[in-house]
Amino acid sequence: MGIKATEKPLGKIFTSDYRFVVPAFQRAYTWQVENMRQLVEDLRDASTTPKTPYFLGSLILVQDGDNRYQVIDGQQRLVSLTIIIAVLRDLEKDDDLIESLDDLIVEHGDRLRGIKAEPRLRLRDRDADFFRDNIQAGVEAVLDLRDADLATSAQWNIKLNTKQAYDMLADMDVDERHRFASYLVNQVTLVMVITDDLAGAHRIFDVMNMRGVPLTASDVFKAKAVAALSAVSRDVYASRWDDIVEPLGDDPQKTEHFFRSLYMIITYKAECGQLINDFQDDVLKPRLRNGDEVIEFIDKVLAPYASAWRMVERPTETRLPDEVVGRLVALNDYPADDWKPVAMWALVHSIRNLGALGVSAFADGGAHSHASGSKSGETLDLHDLDRLNGVLGALERVSGIDMLNHQTTLYRRTRFASAIRDLDKRRSLQQIRWFNISDDERRRALAHLRGELPLNDEVRRLLLIRANEQKDGGRIIRPRSLRVLRLVPERVGKESSFASWSESVRDYWAERLGNLVISQTSEKQVEKLDDYTQRRDQMLVHAGSRRFPLTEQLVNIAEMTPKTLQWRQDEMVRLIADYWDIRYDAERVDLSELSEEHLVERTKIHRPSSRRVTIAQVLDAGLLVAGETFEWVRPRKGERWVATITDDGRMRMEDGTEYPSPTAAARAVGGSSAGLNVWKRTSNGQKLSDIWKTYRLKAK
Repeated sequence: MGIKATEKPLGKIFTSDYRFVVPAFQRAYTWQVENMRQLVEDLRDASTTPKTPYFLGSLILVQDGDNRYQVIDGQQRLVSLTIIIAVLRDLEKDDDLIESLDDLIVEHGDRLRGIKAEPRLRLRDRDADFFRDNIQAGVEAVLDLRDADLATSAQWNIKLNTKQAYDMLADMDVDERHRFASYLVNQVTLVMVITDDLAGAHRIFDVMNMRGVPLTASDVFKAKAVAALSAVSRDVYASRWDDIVEPLGDDPQKTEHFFRSLYMIITYKAECGQLINDFQDDVLKPRLRNGDEVIEFIDKVLAPYASAWRMVERPTETRLPDEVVGRLVALNDYPADDWKPVAMWALVHSIRNLGALGVSAFADGGAHSHASGSKSGETLDLHDLDRLNGVLGALERVSGIDMLNHQTTLYRRTRFASAIRDLDKRRSLQQIRWFNISDDERRRALAHLRGELPLNDEVRRLLLIRANEQKDGGRIIRPRSLRVLRLVPERVGKESSFASWSESVRDYWAERLGNLVISQTSEKQVEKLDDYTQRRDQMLVHAGSRRFPLTEQLVNIAEMTPKTLQWRQDEMVRLIADYWDIRYDAERVDLSELSEEHLVERTKIHRPSSRRVTIAQVLDAGLLVAGETFEWVRPRKGERWVATITDDGRMRMEDGTEYPSPTAAARAVGGSSAGLNVWKRTSNGQKLSDIWKTYRLKAK
């Protein structure tokens, strides 16, 4: 068995030298929206330093022919990277860049060189055609699919992750997206481990995934710190270090996260590229010349901030006042936790004896109550409680607005690092620029609230909790399981109470705040119910769901109409705007009363989105004309289907049947694998998917 390992950038991997095939015995594509969001966000941050490579792990491959390779490990990354490249291609308007990106996805073939035209990555048979037709050939097709069009969980994940990548990449301006694409191709690297033996590949996989117990960042820092102490102090402070750090837990990633947060607090730097090197150079080395400084660092910096970290992680187990606990609970609702260094700073500067020997920050019986040899009888010496609440409140507010406005990780970290610098200068909250919200930020946040919400369920859950707690007047004790459900189902039968709603209206409300409800009921319990009364009653069946007033109010809504959804939407937007104090601008204009269109116009938000495009919208834009025809020719089967665009936004087949979308029409006549991209204009051969893409990309 021969083994070859080489590190290559993505631009050298997606070439005619490699044809990747996912074998049938491999598991399906399982990455979730959160995985895709994290990958795009990490790459976006990394692309800000374009000369620094980004290592994305290894591929384990079995060579099966001249350029054919079975993927034993790395399928999830290869599929996700292909989705990202396909989205970049379909967002692009420059023909040369479109061609370059397309070449990374599809081998167009060369008859003279004997190269066959085919995708560079082929999924297992169940999902290969779906991936080829709906991603590699163009993502417009997958954005037109409904849940019922998806045959496997892998296809479901592909659709959702494509929408996530599309919205994140579309949120960038053109120059940033070009930098991102260039970085992705030239600086994102993978190690390709290639063998010619399947059994050997599995052994390599096992060895590479066996977890040893490597030194953690804390081990390295402790060794450096205690080595600078006298022999008398060395053992005492080595043990003291362990007592401080061990309660953080045995997850090395969490421990590393703590030290990265501490690095920001001490240095005011938003980024920490290489934690081991940067922390030693910027934090430890200036203190290693003097043993007393090392001891002071352990006692006065490491100990209190480690306690603060644990309090931030487990606020309900602490001895903090209820108001502070509530603010920390609210901060922990956020999907990103860049806010933690500021919260840690606020706790350390509001509790004089935090981290001191014999003092516990946790109540009796809590998971951390006896950490570090503390005695639970000693109390925390709290001071300036108003400032602590003020900092945490401002922190939660800017975290919410940055989340709504899709700010990058680097932007958020820069905001928080600058805020800590200003706090150390003892500036008031009003004087800290990064805690202030501009009118443009307010309008953008409200525009996003009124529009389609991101796919991230954590974000939707957070917004619903904020709206409900604002309406209730305080923190609501939450049941263990809370889910975000839609009032209007995607699939509607003839007897449904929503059957009279047009598809465009159902599409409009599908991902908006007014259509969402927080409940203990699971998605499976309502997915087959298409009547409002049945869905409502199921959402209210658990007593815990009725703790939330916006869920409880459904009891008094006998019939759901678009007008009712608009009323719910308006109320929730106002509640959230009041919670974060973004309802009024400097001129006291009530921004919550403004329409989505007005807010978007004022903020100049002209980004494409993954929202499903309807025939009616394309008609209104003048890209389609009622009465024109599209055809789908299938020479091998001797079939030719013709569809006419109706003036009310449907596709009518020659037998008179009508369908609300191109995908629905294609699947009705051609089977479950057909989609948007099979239709071509009879007048000039233009693909319908290209018309949809033009509509999506045009400035509105």
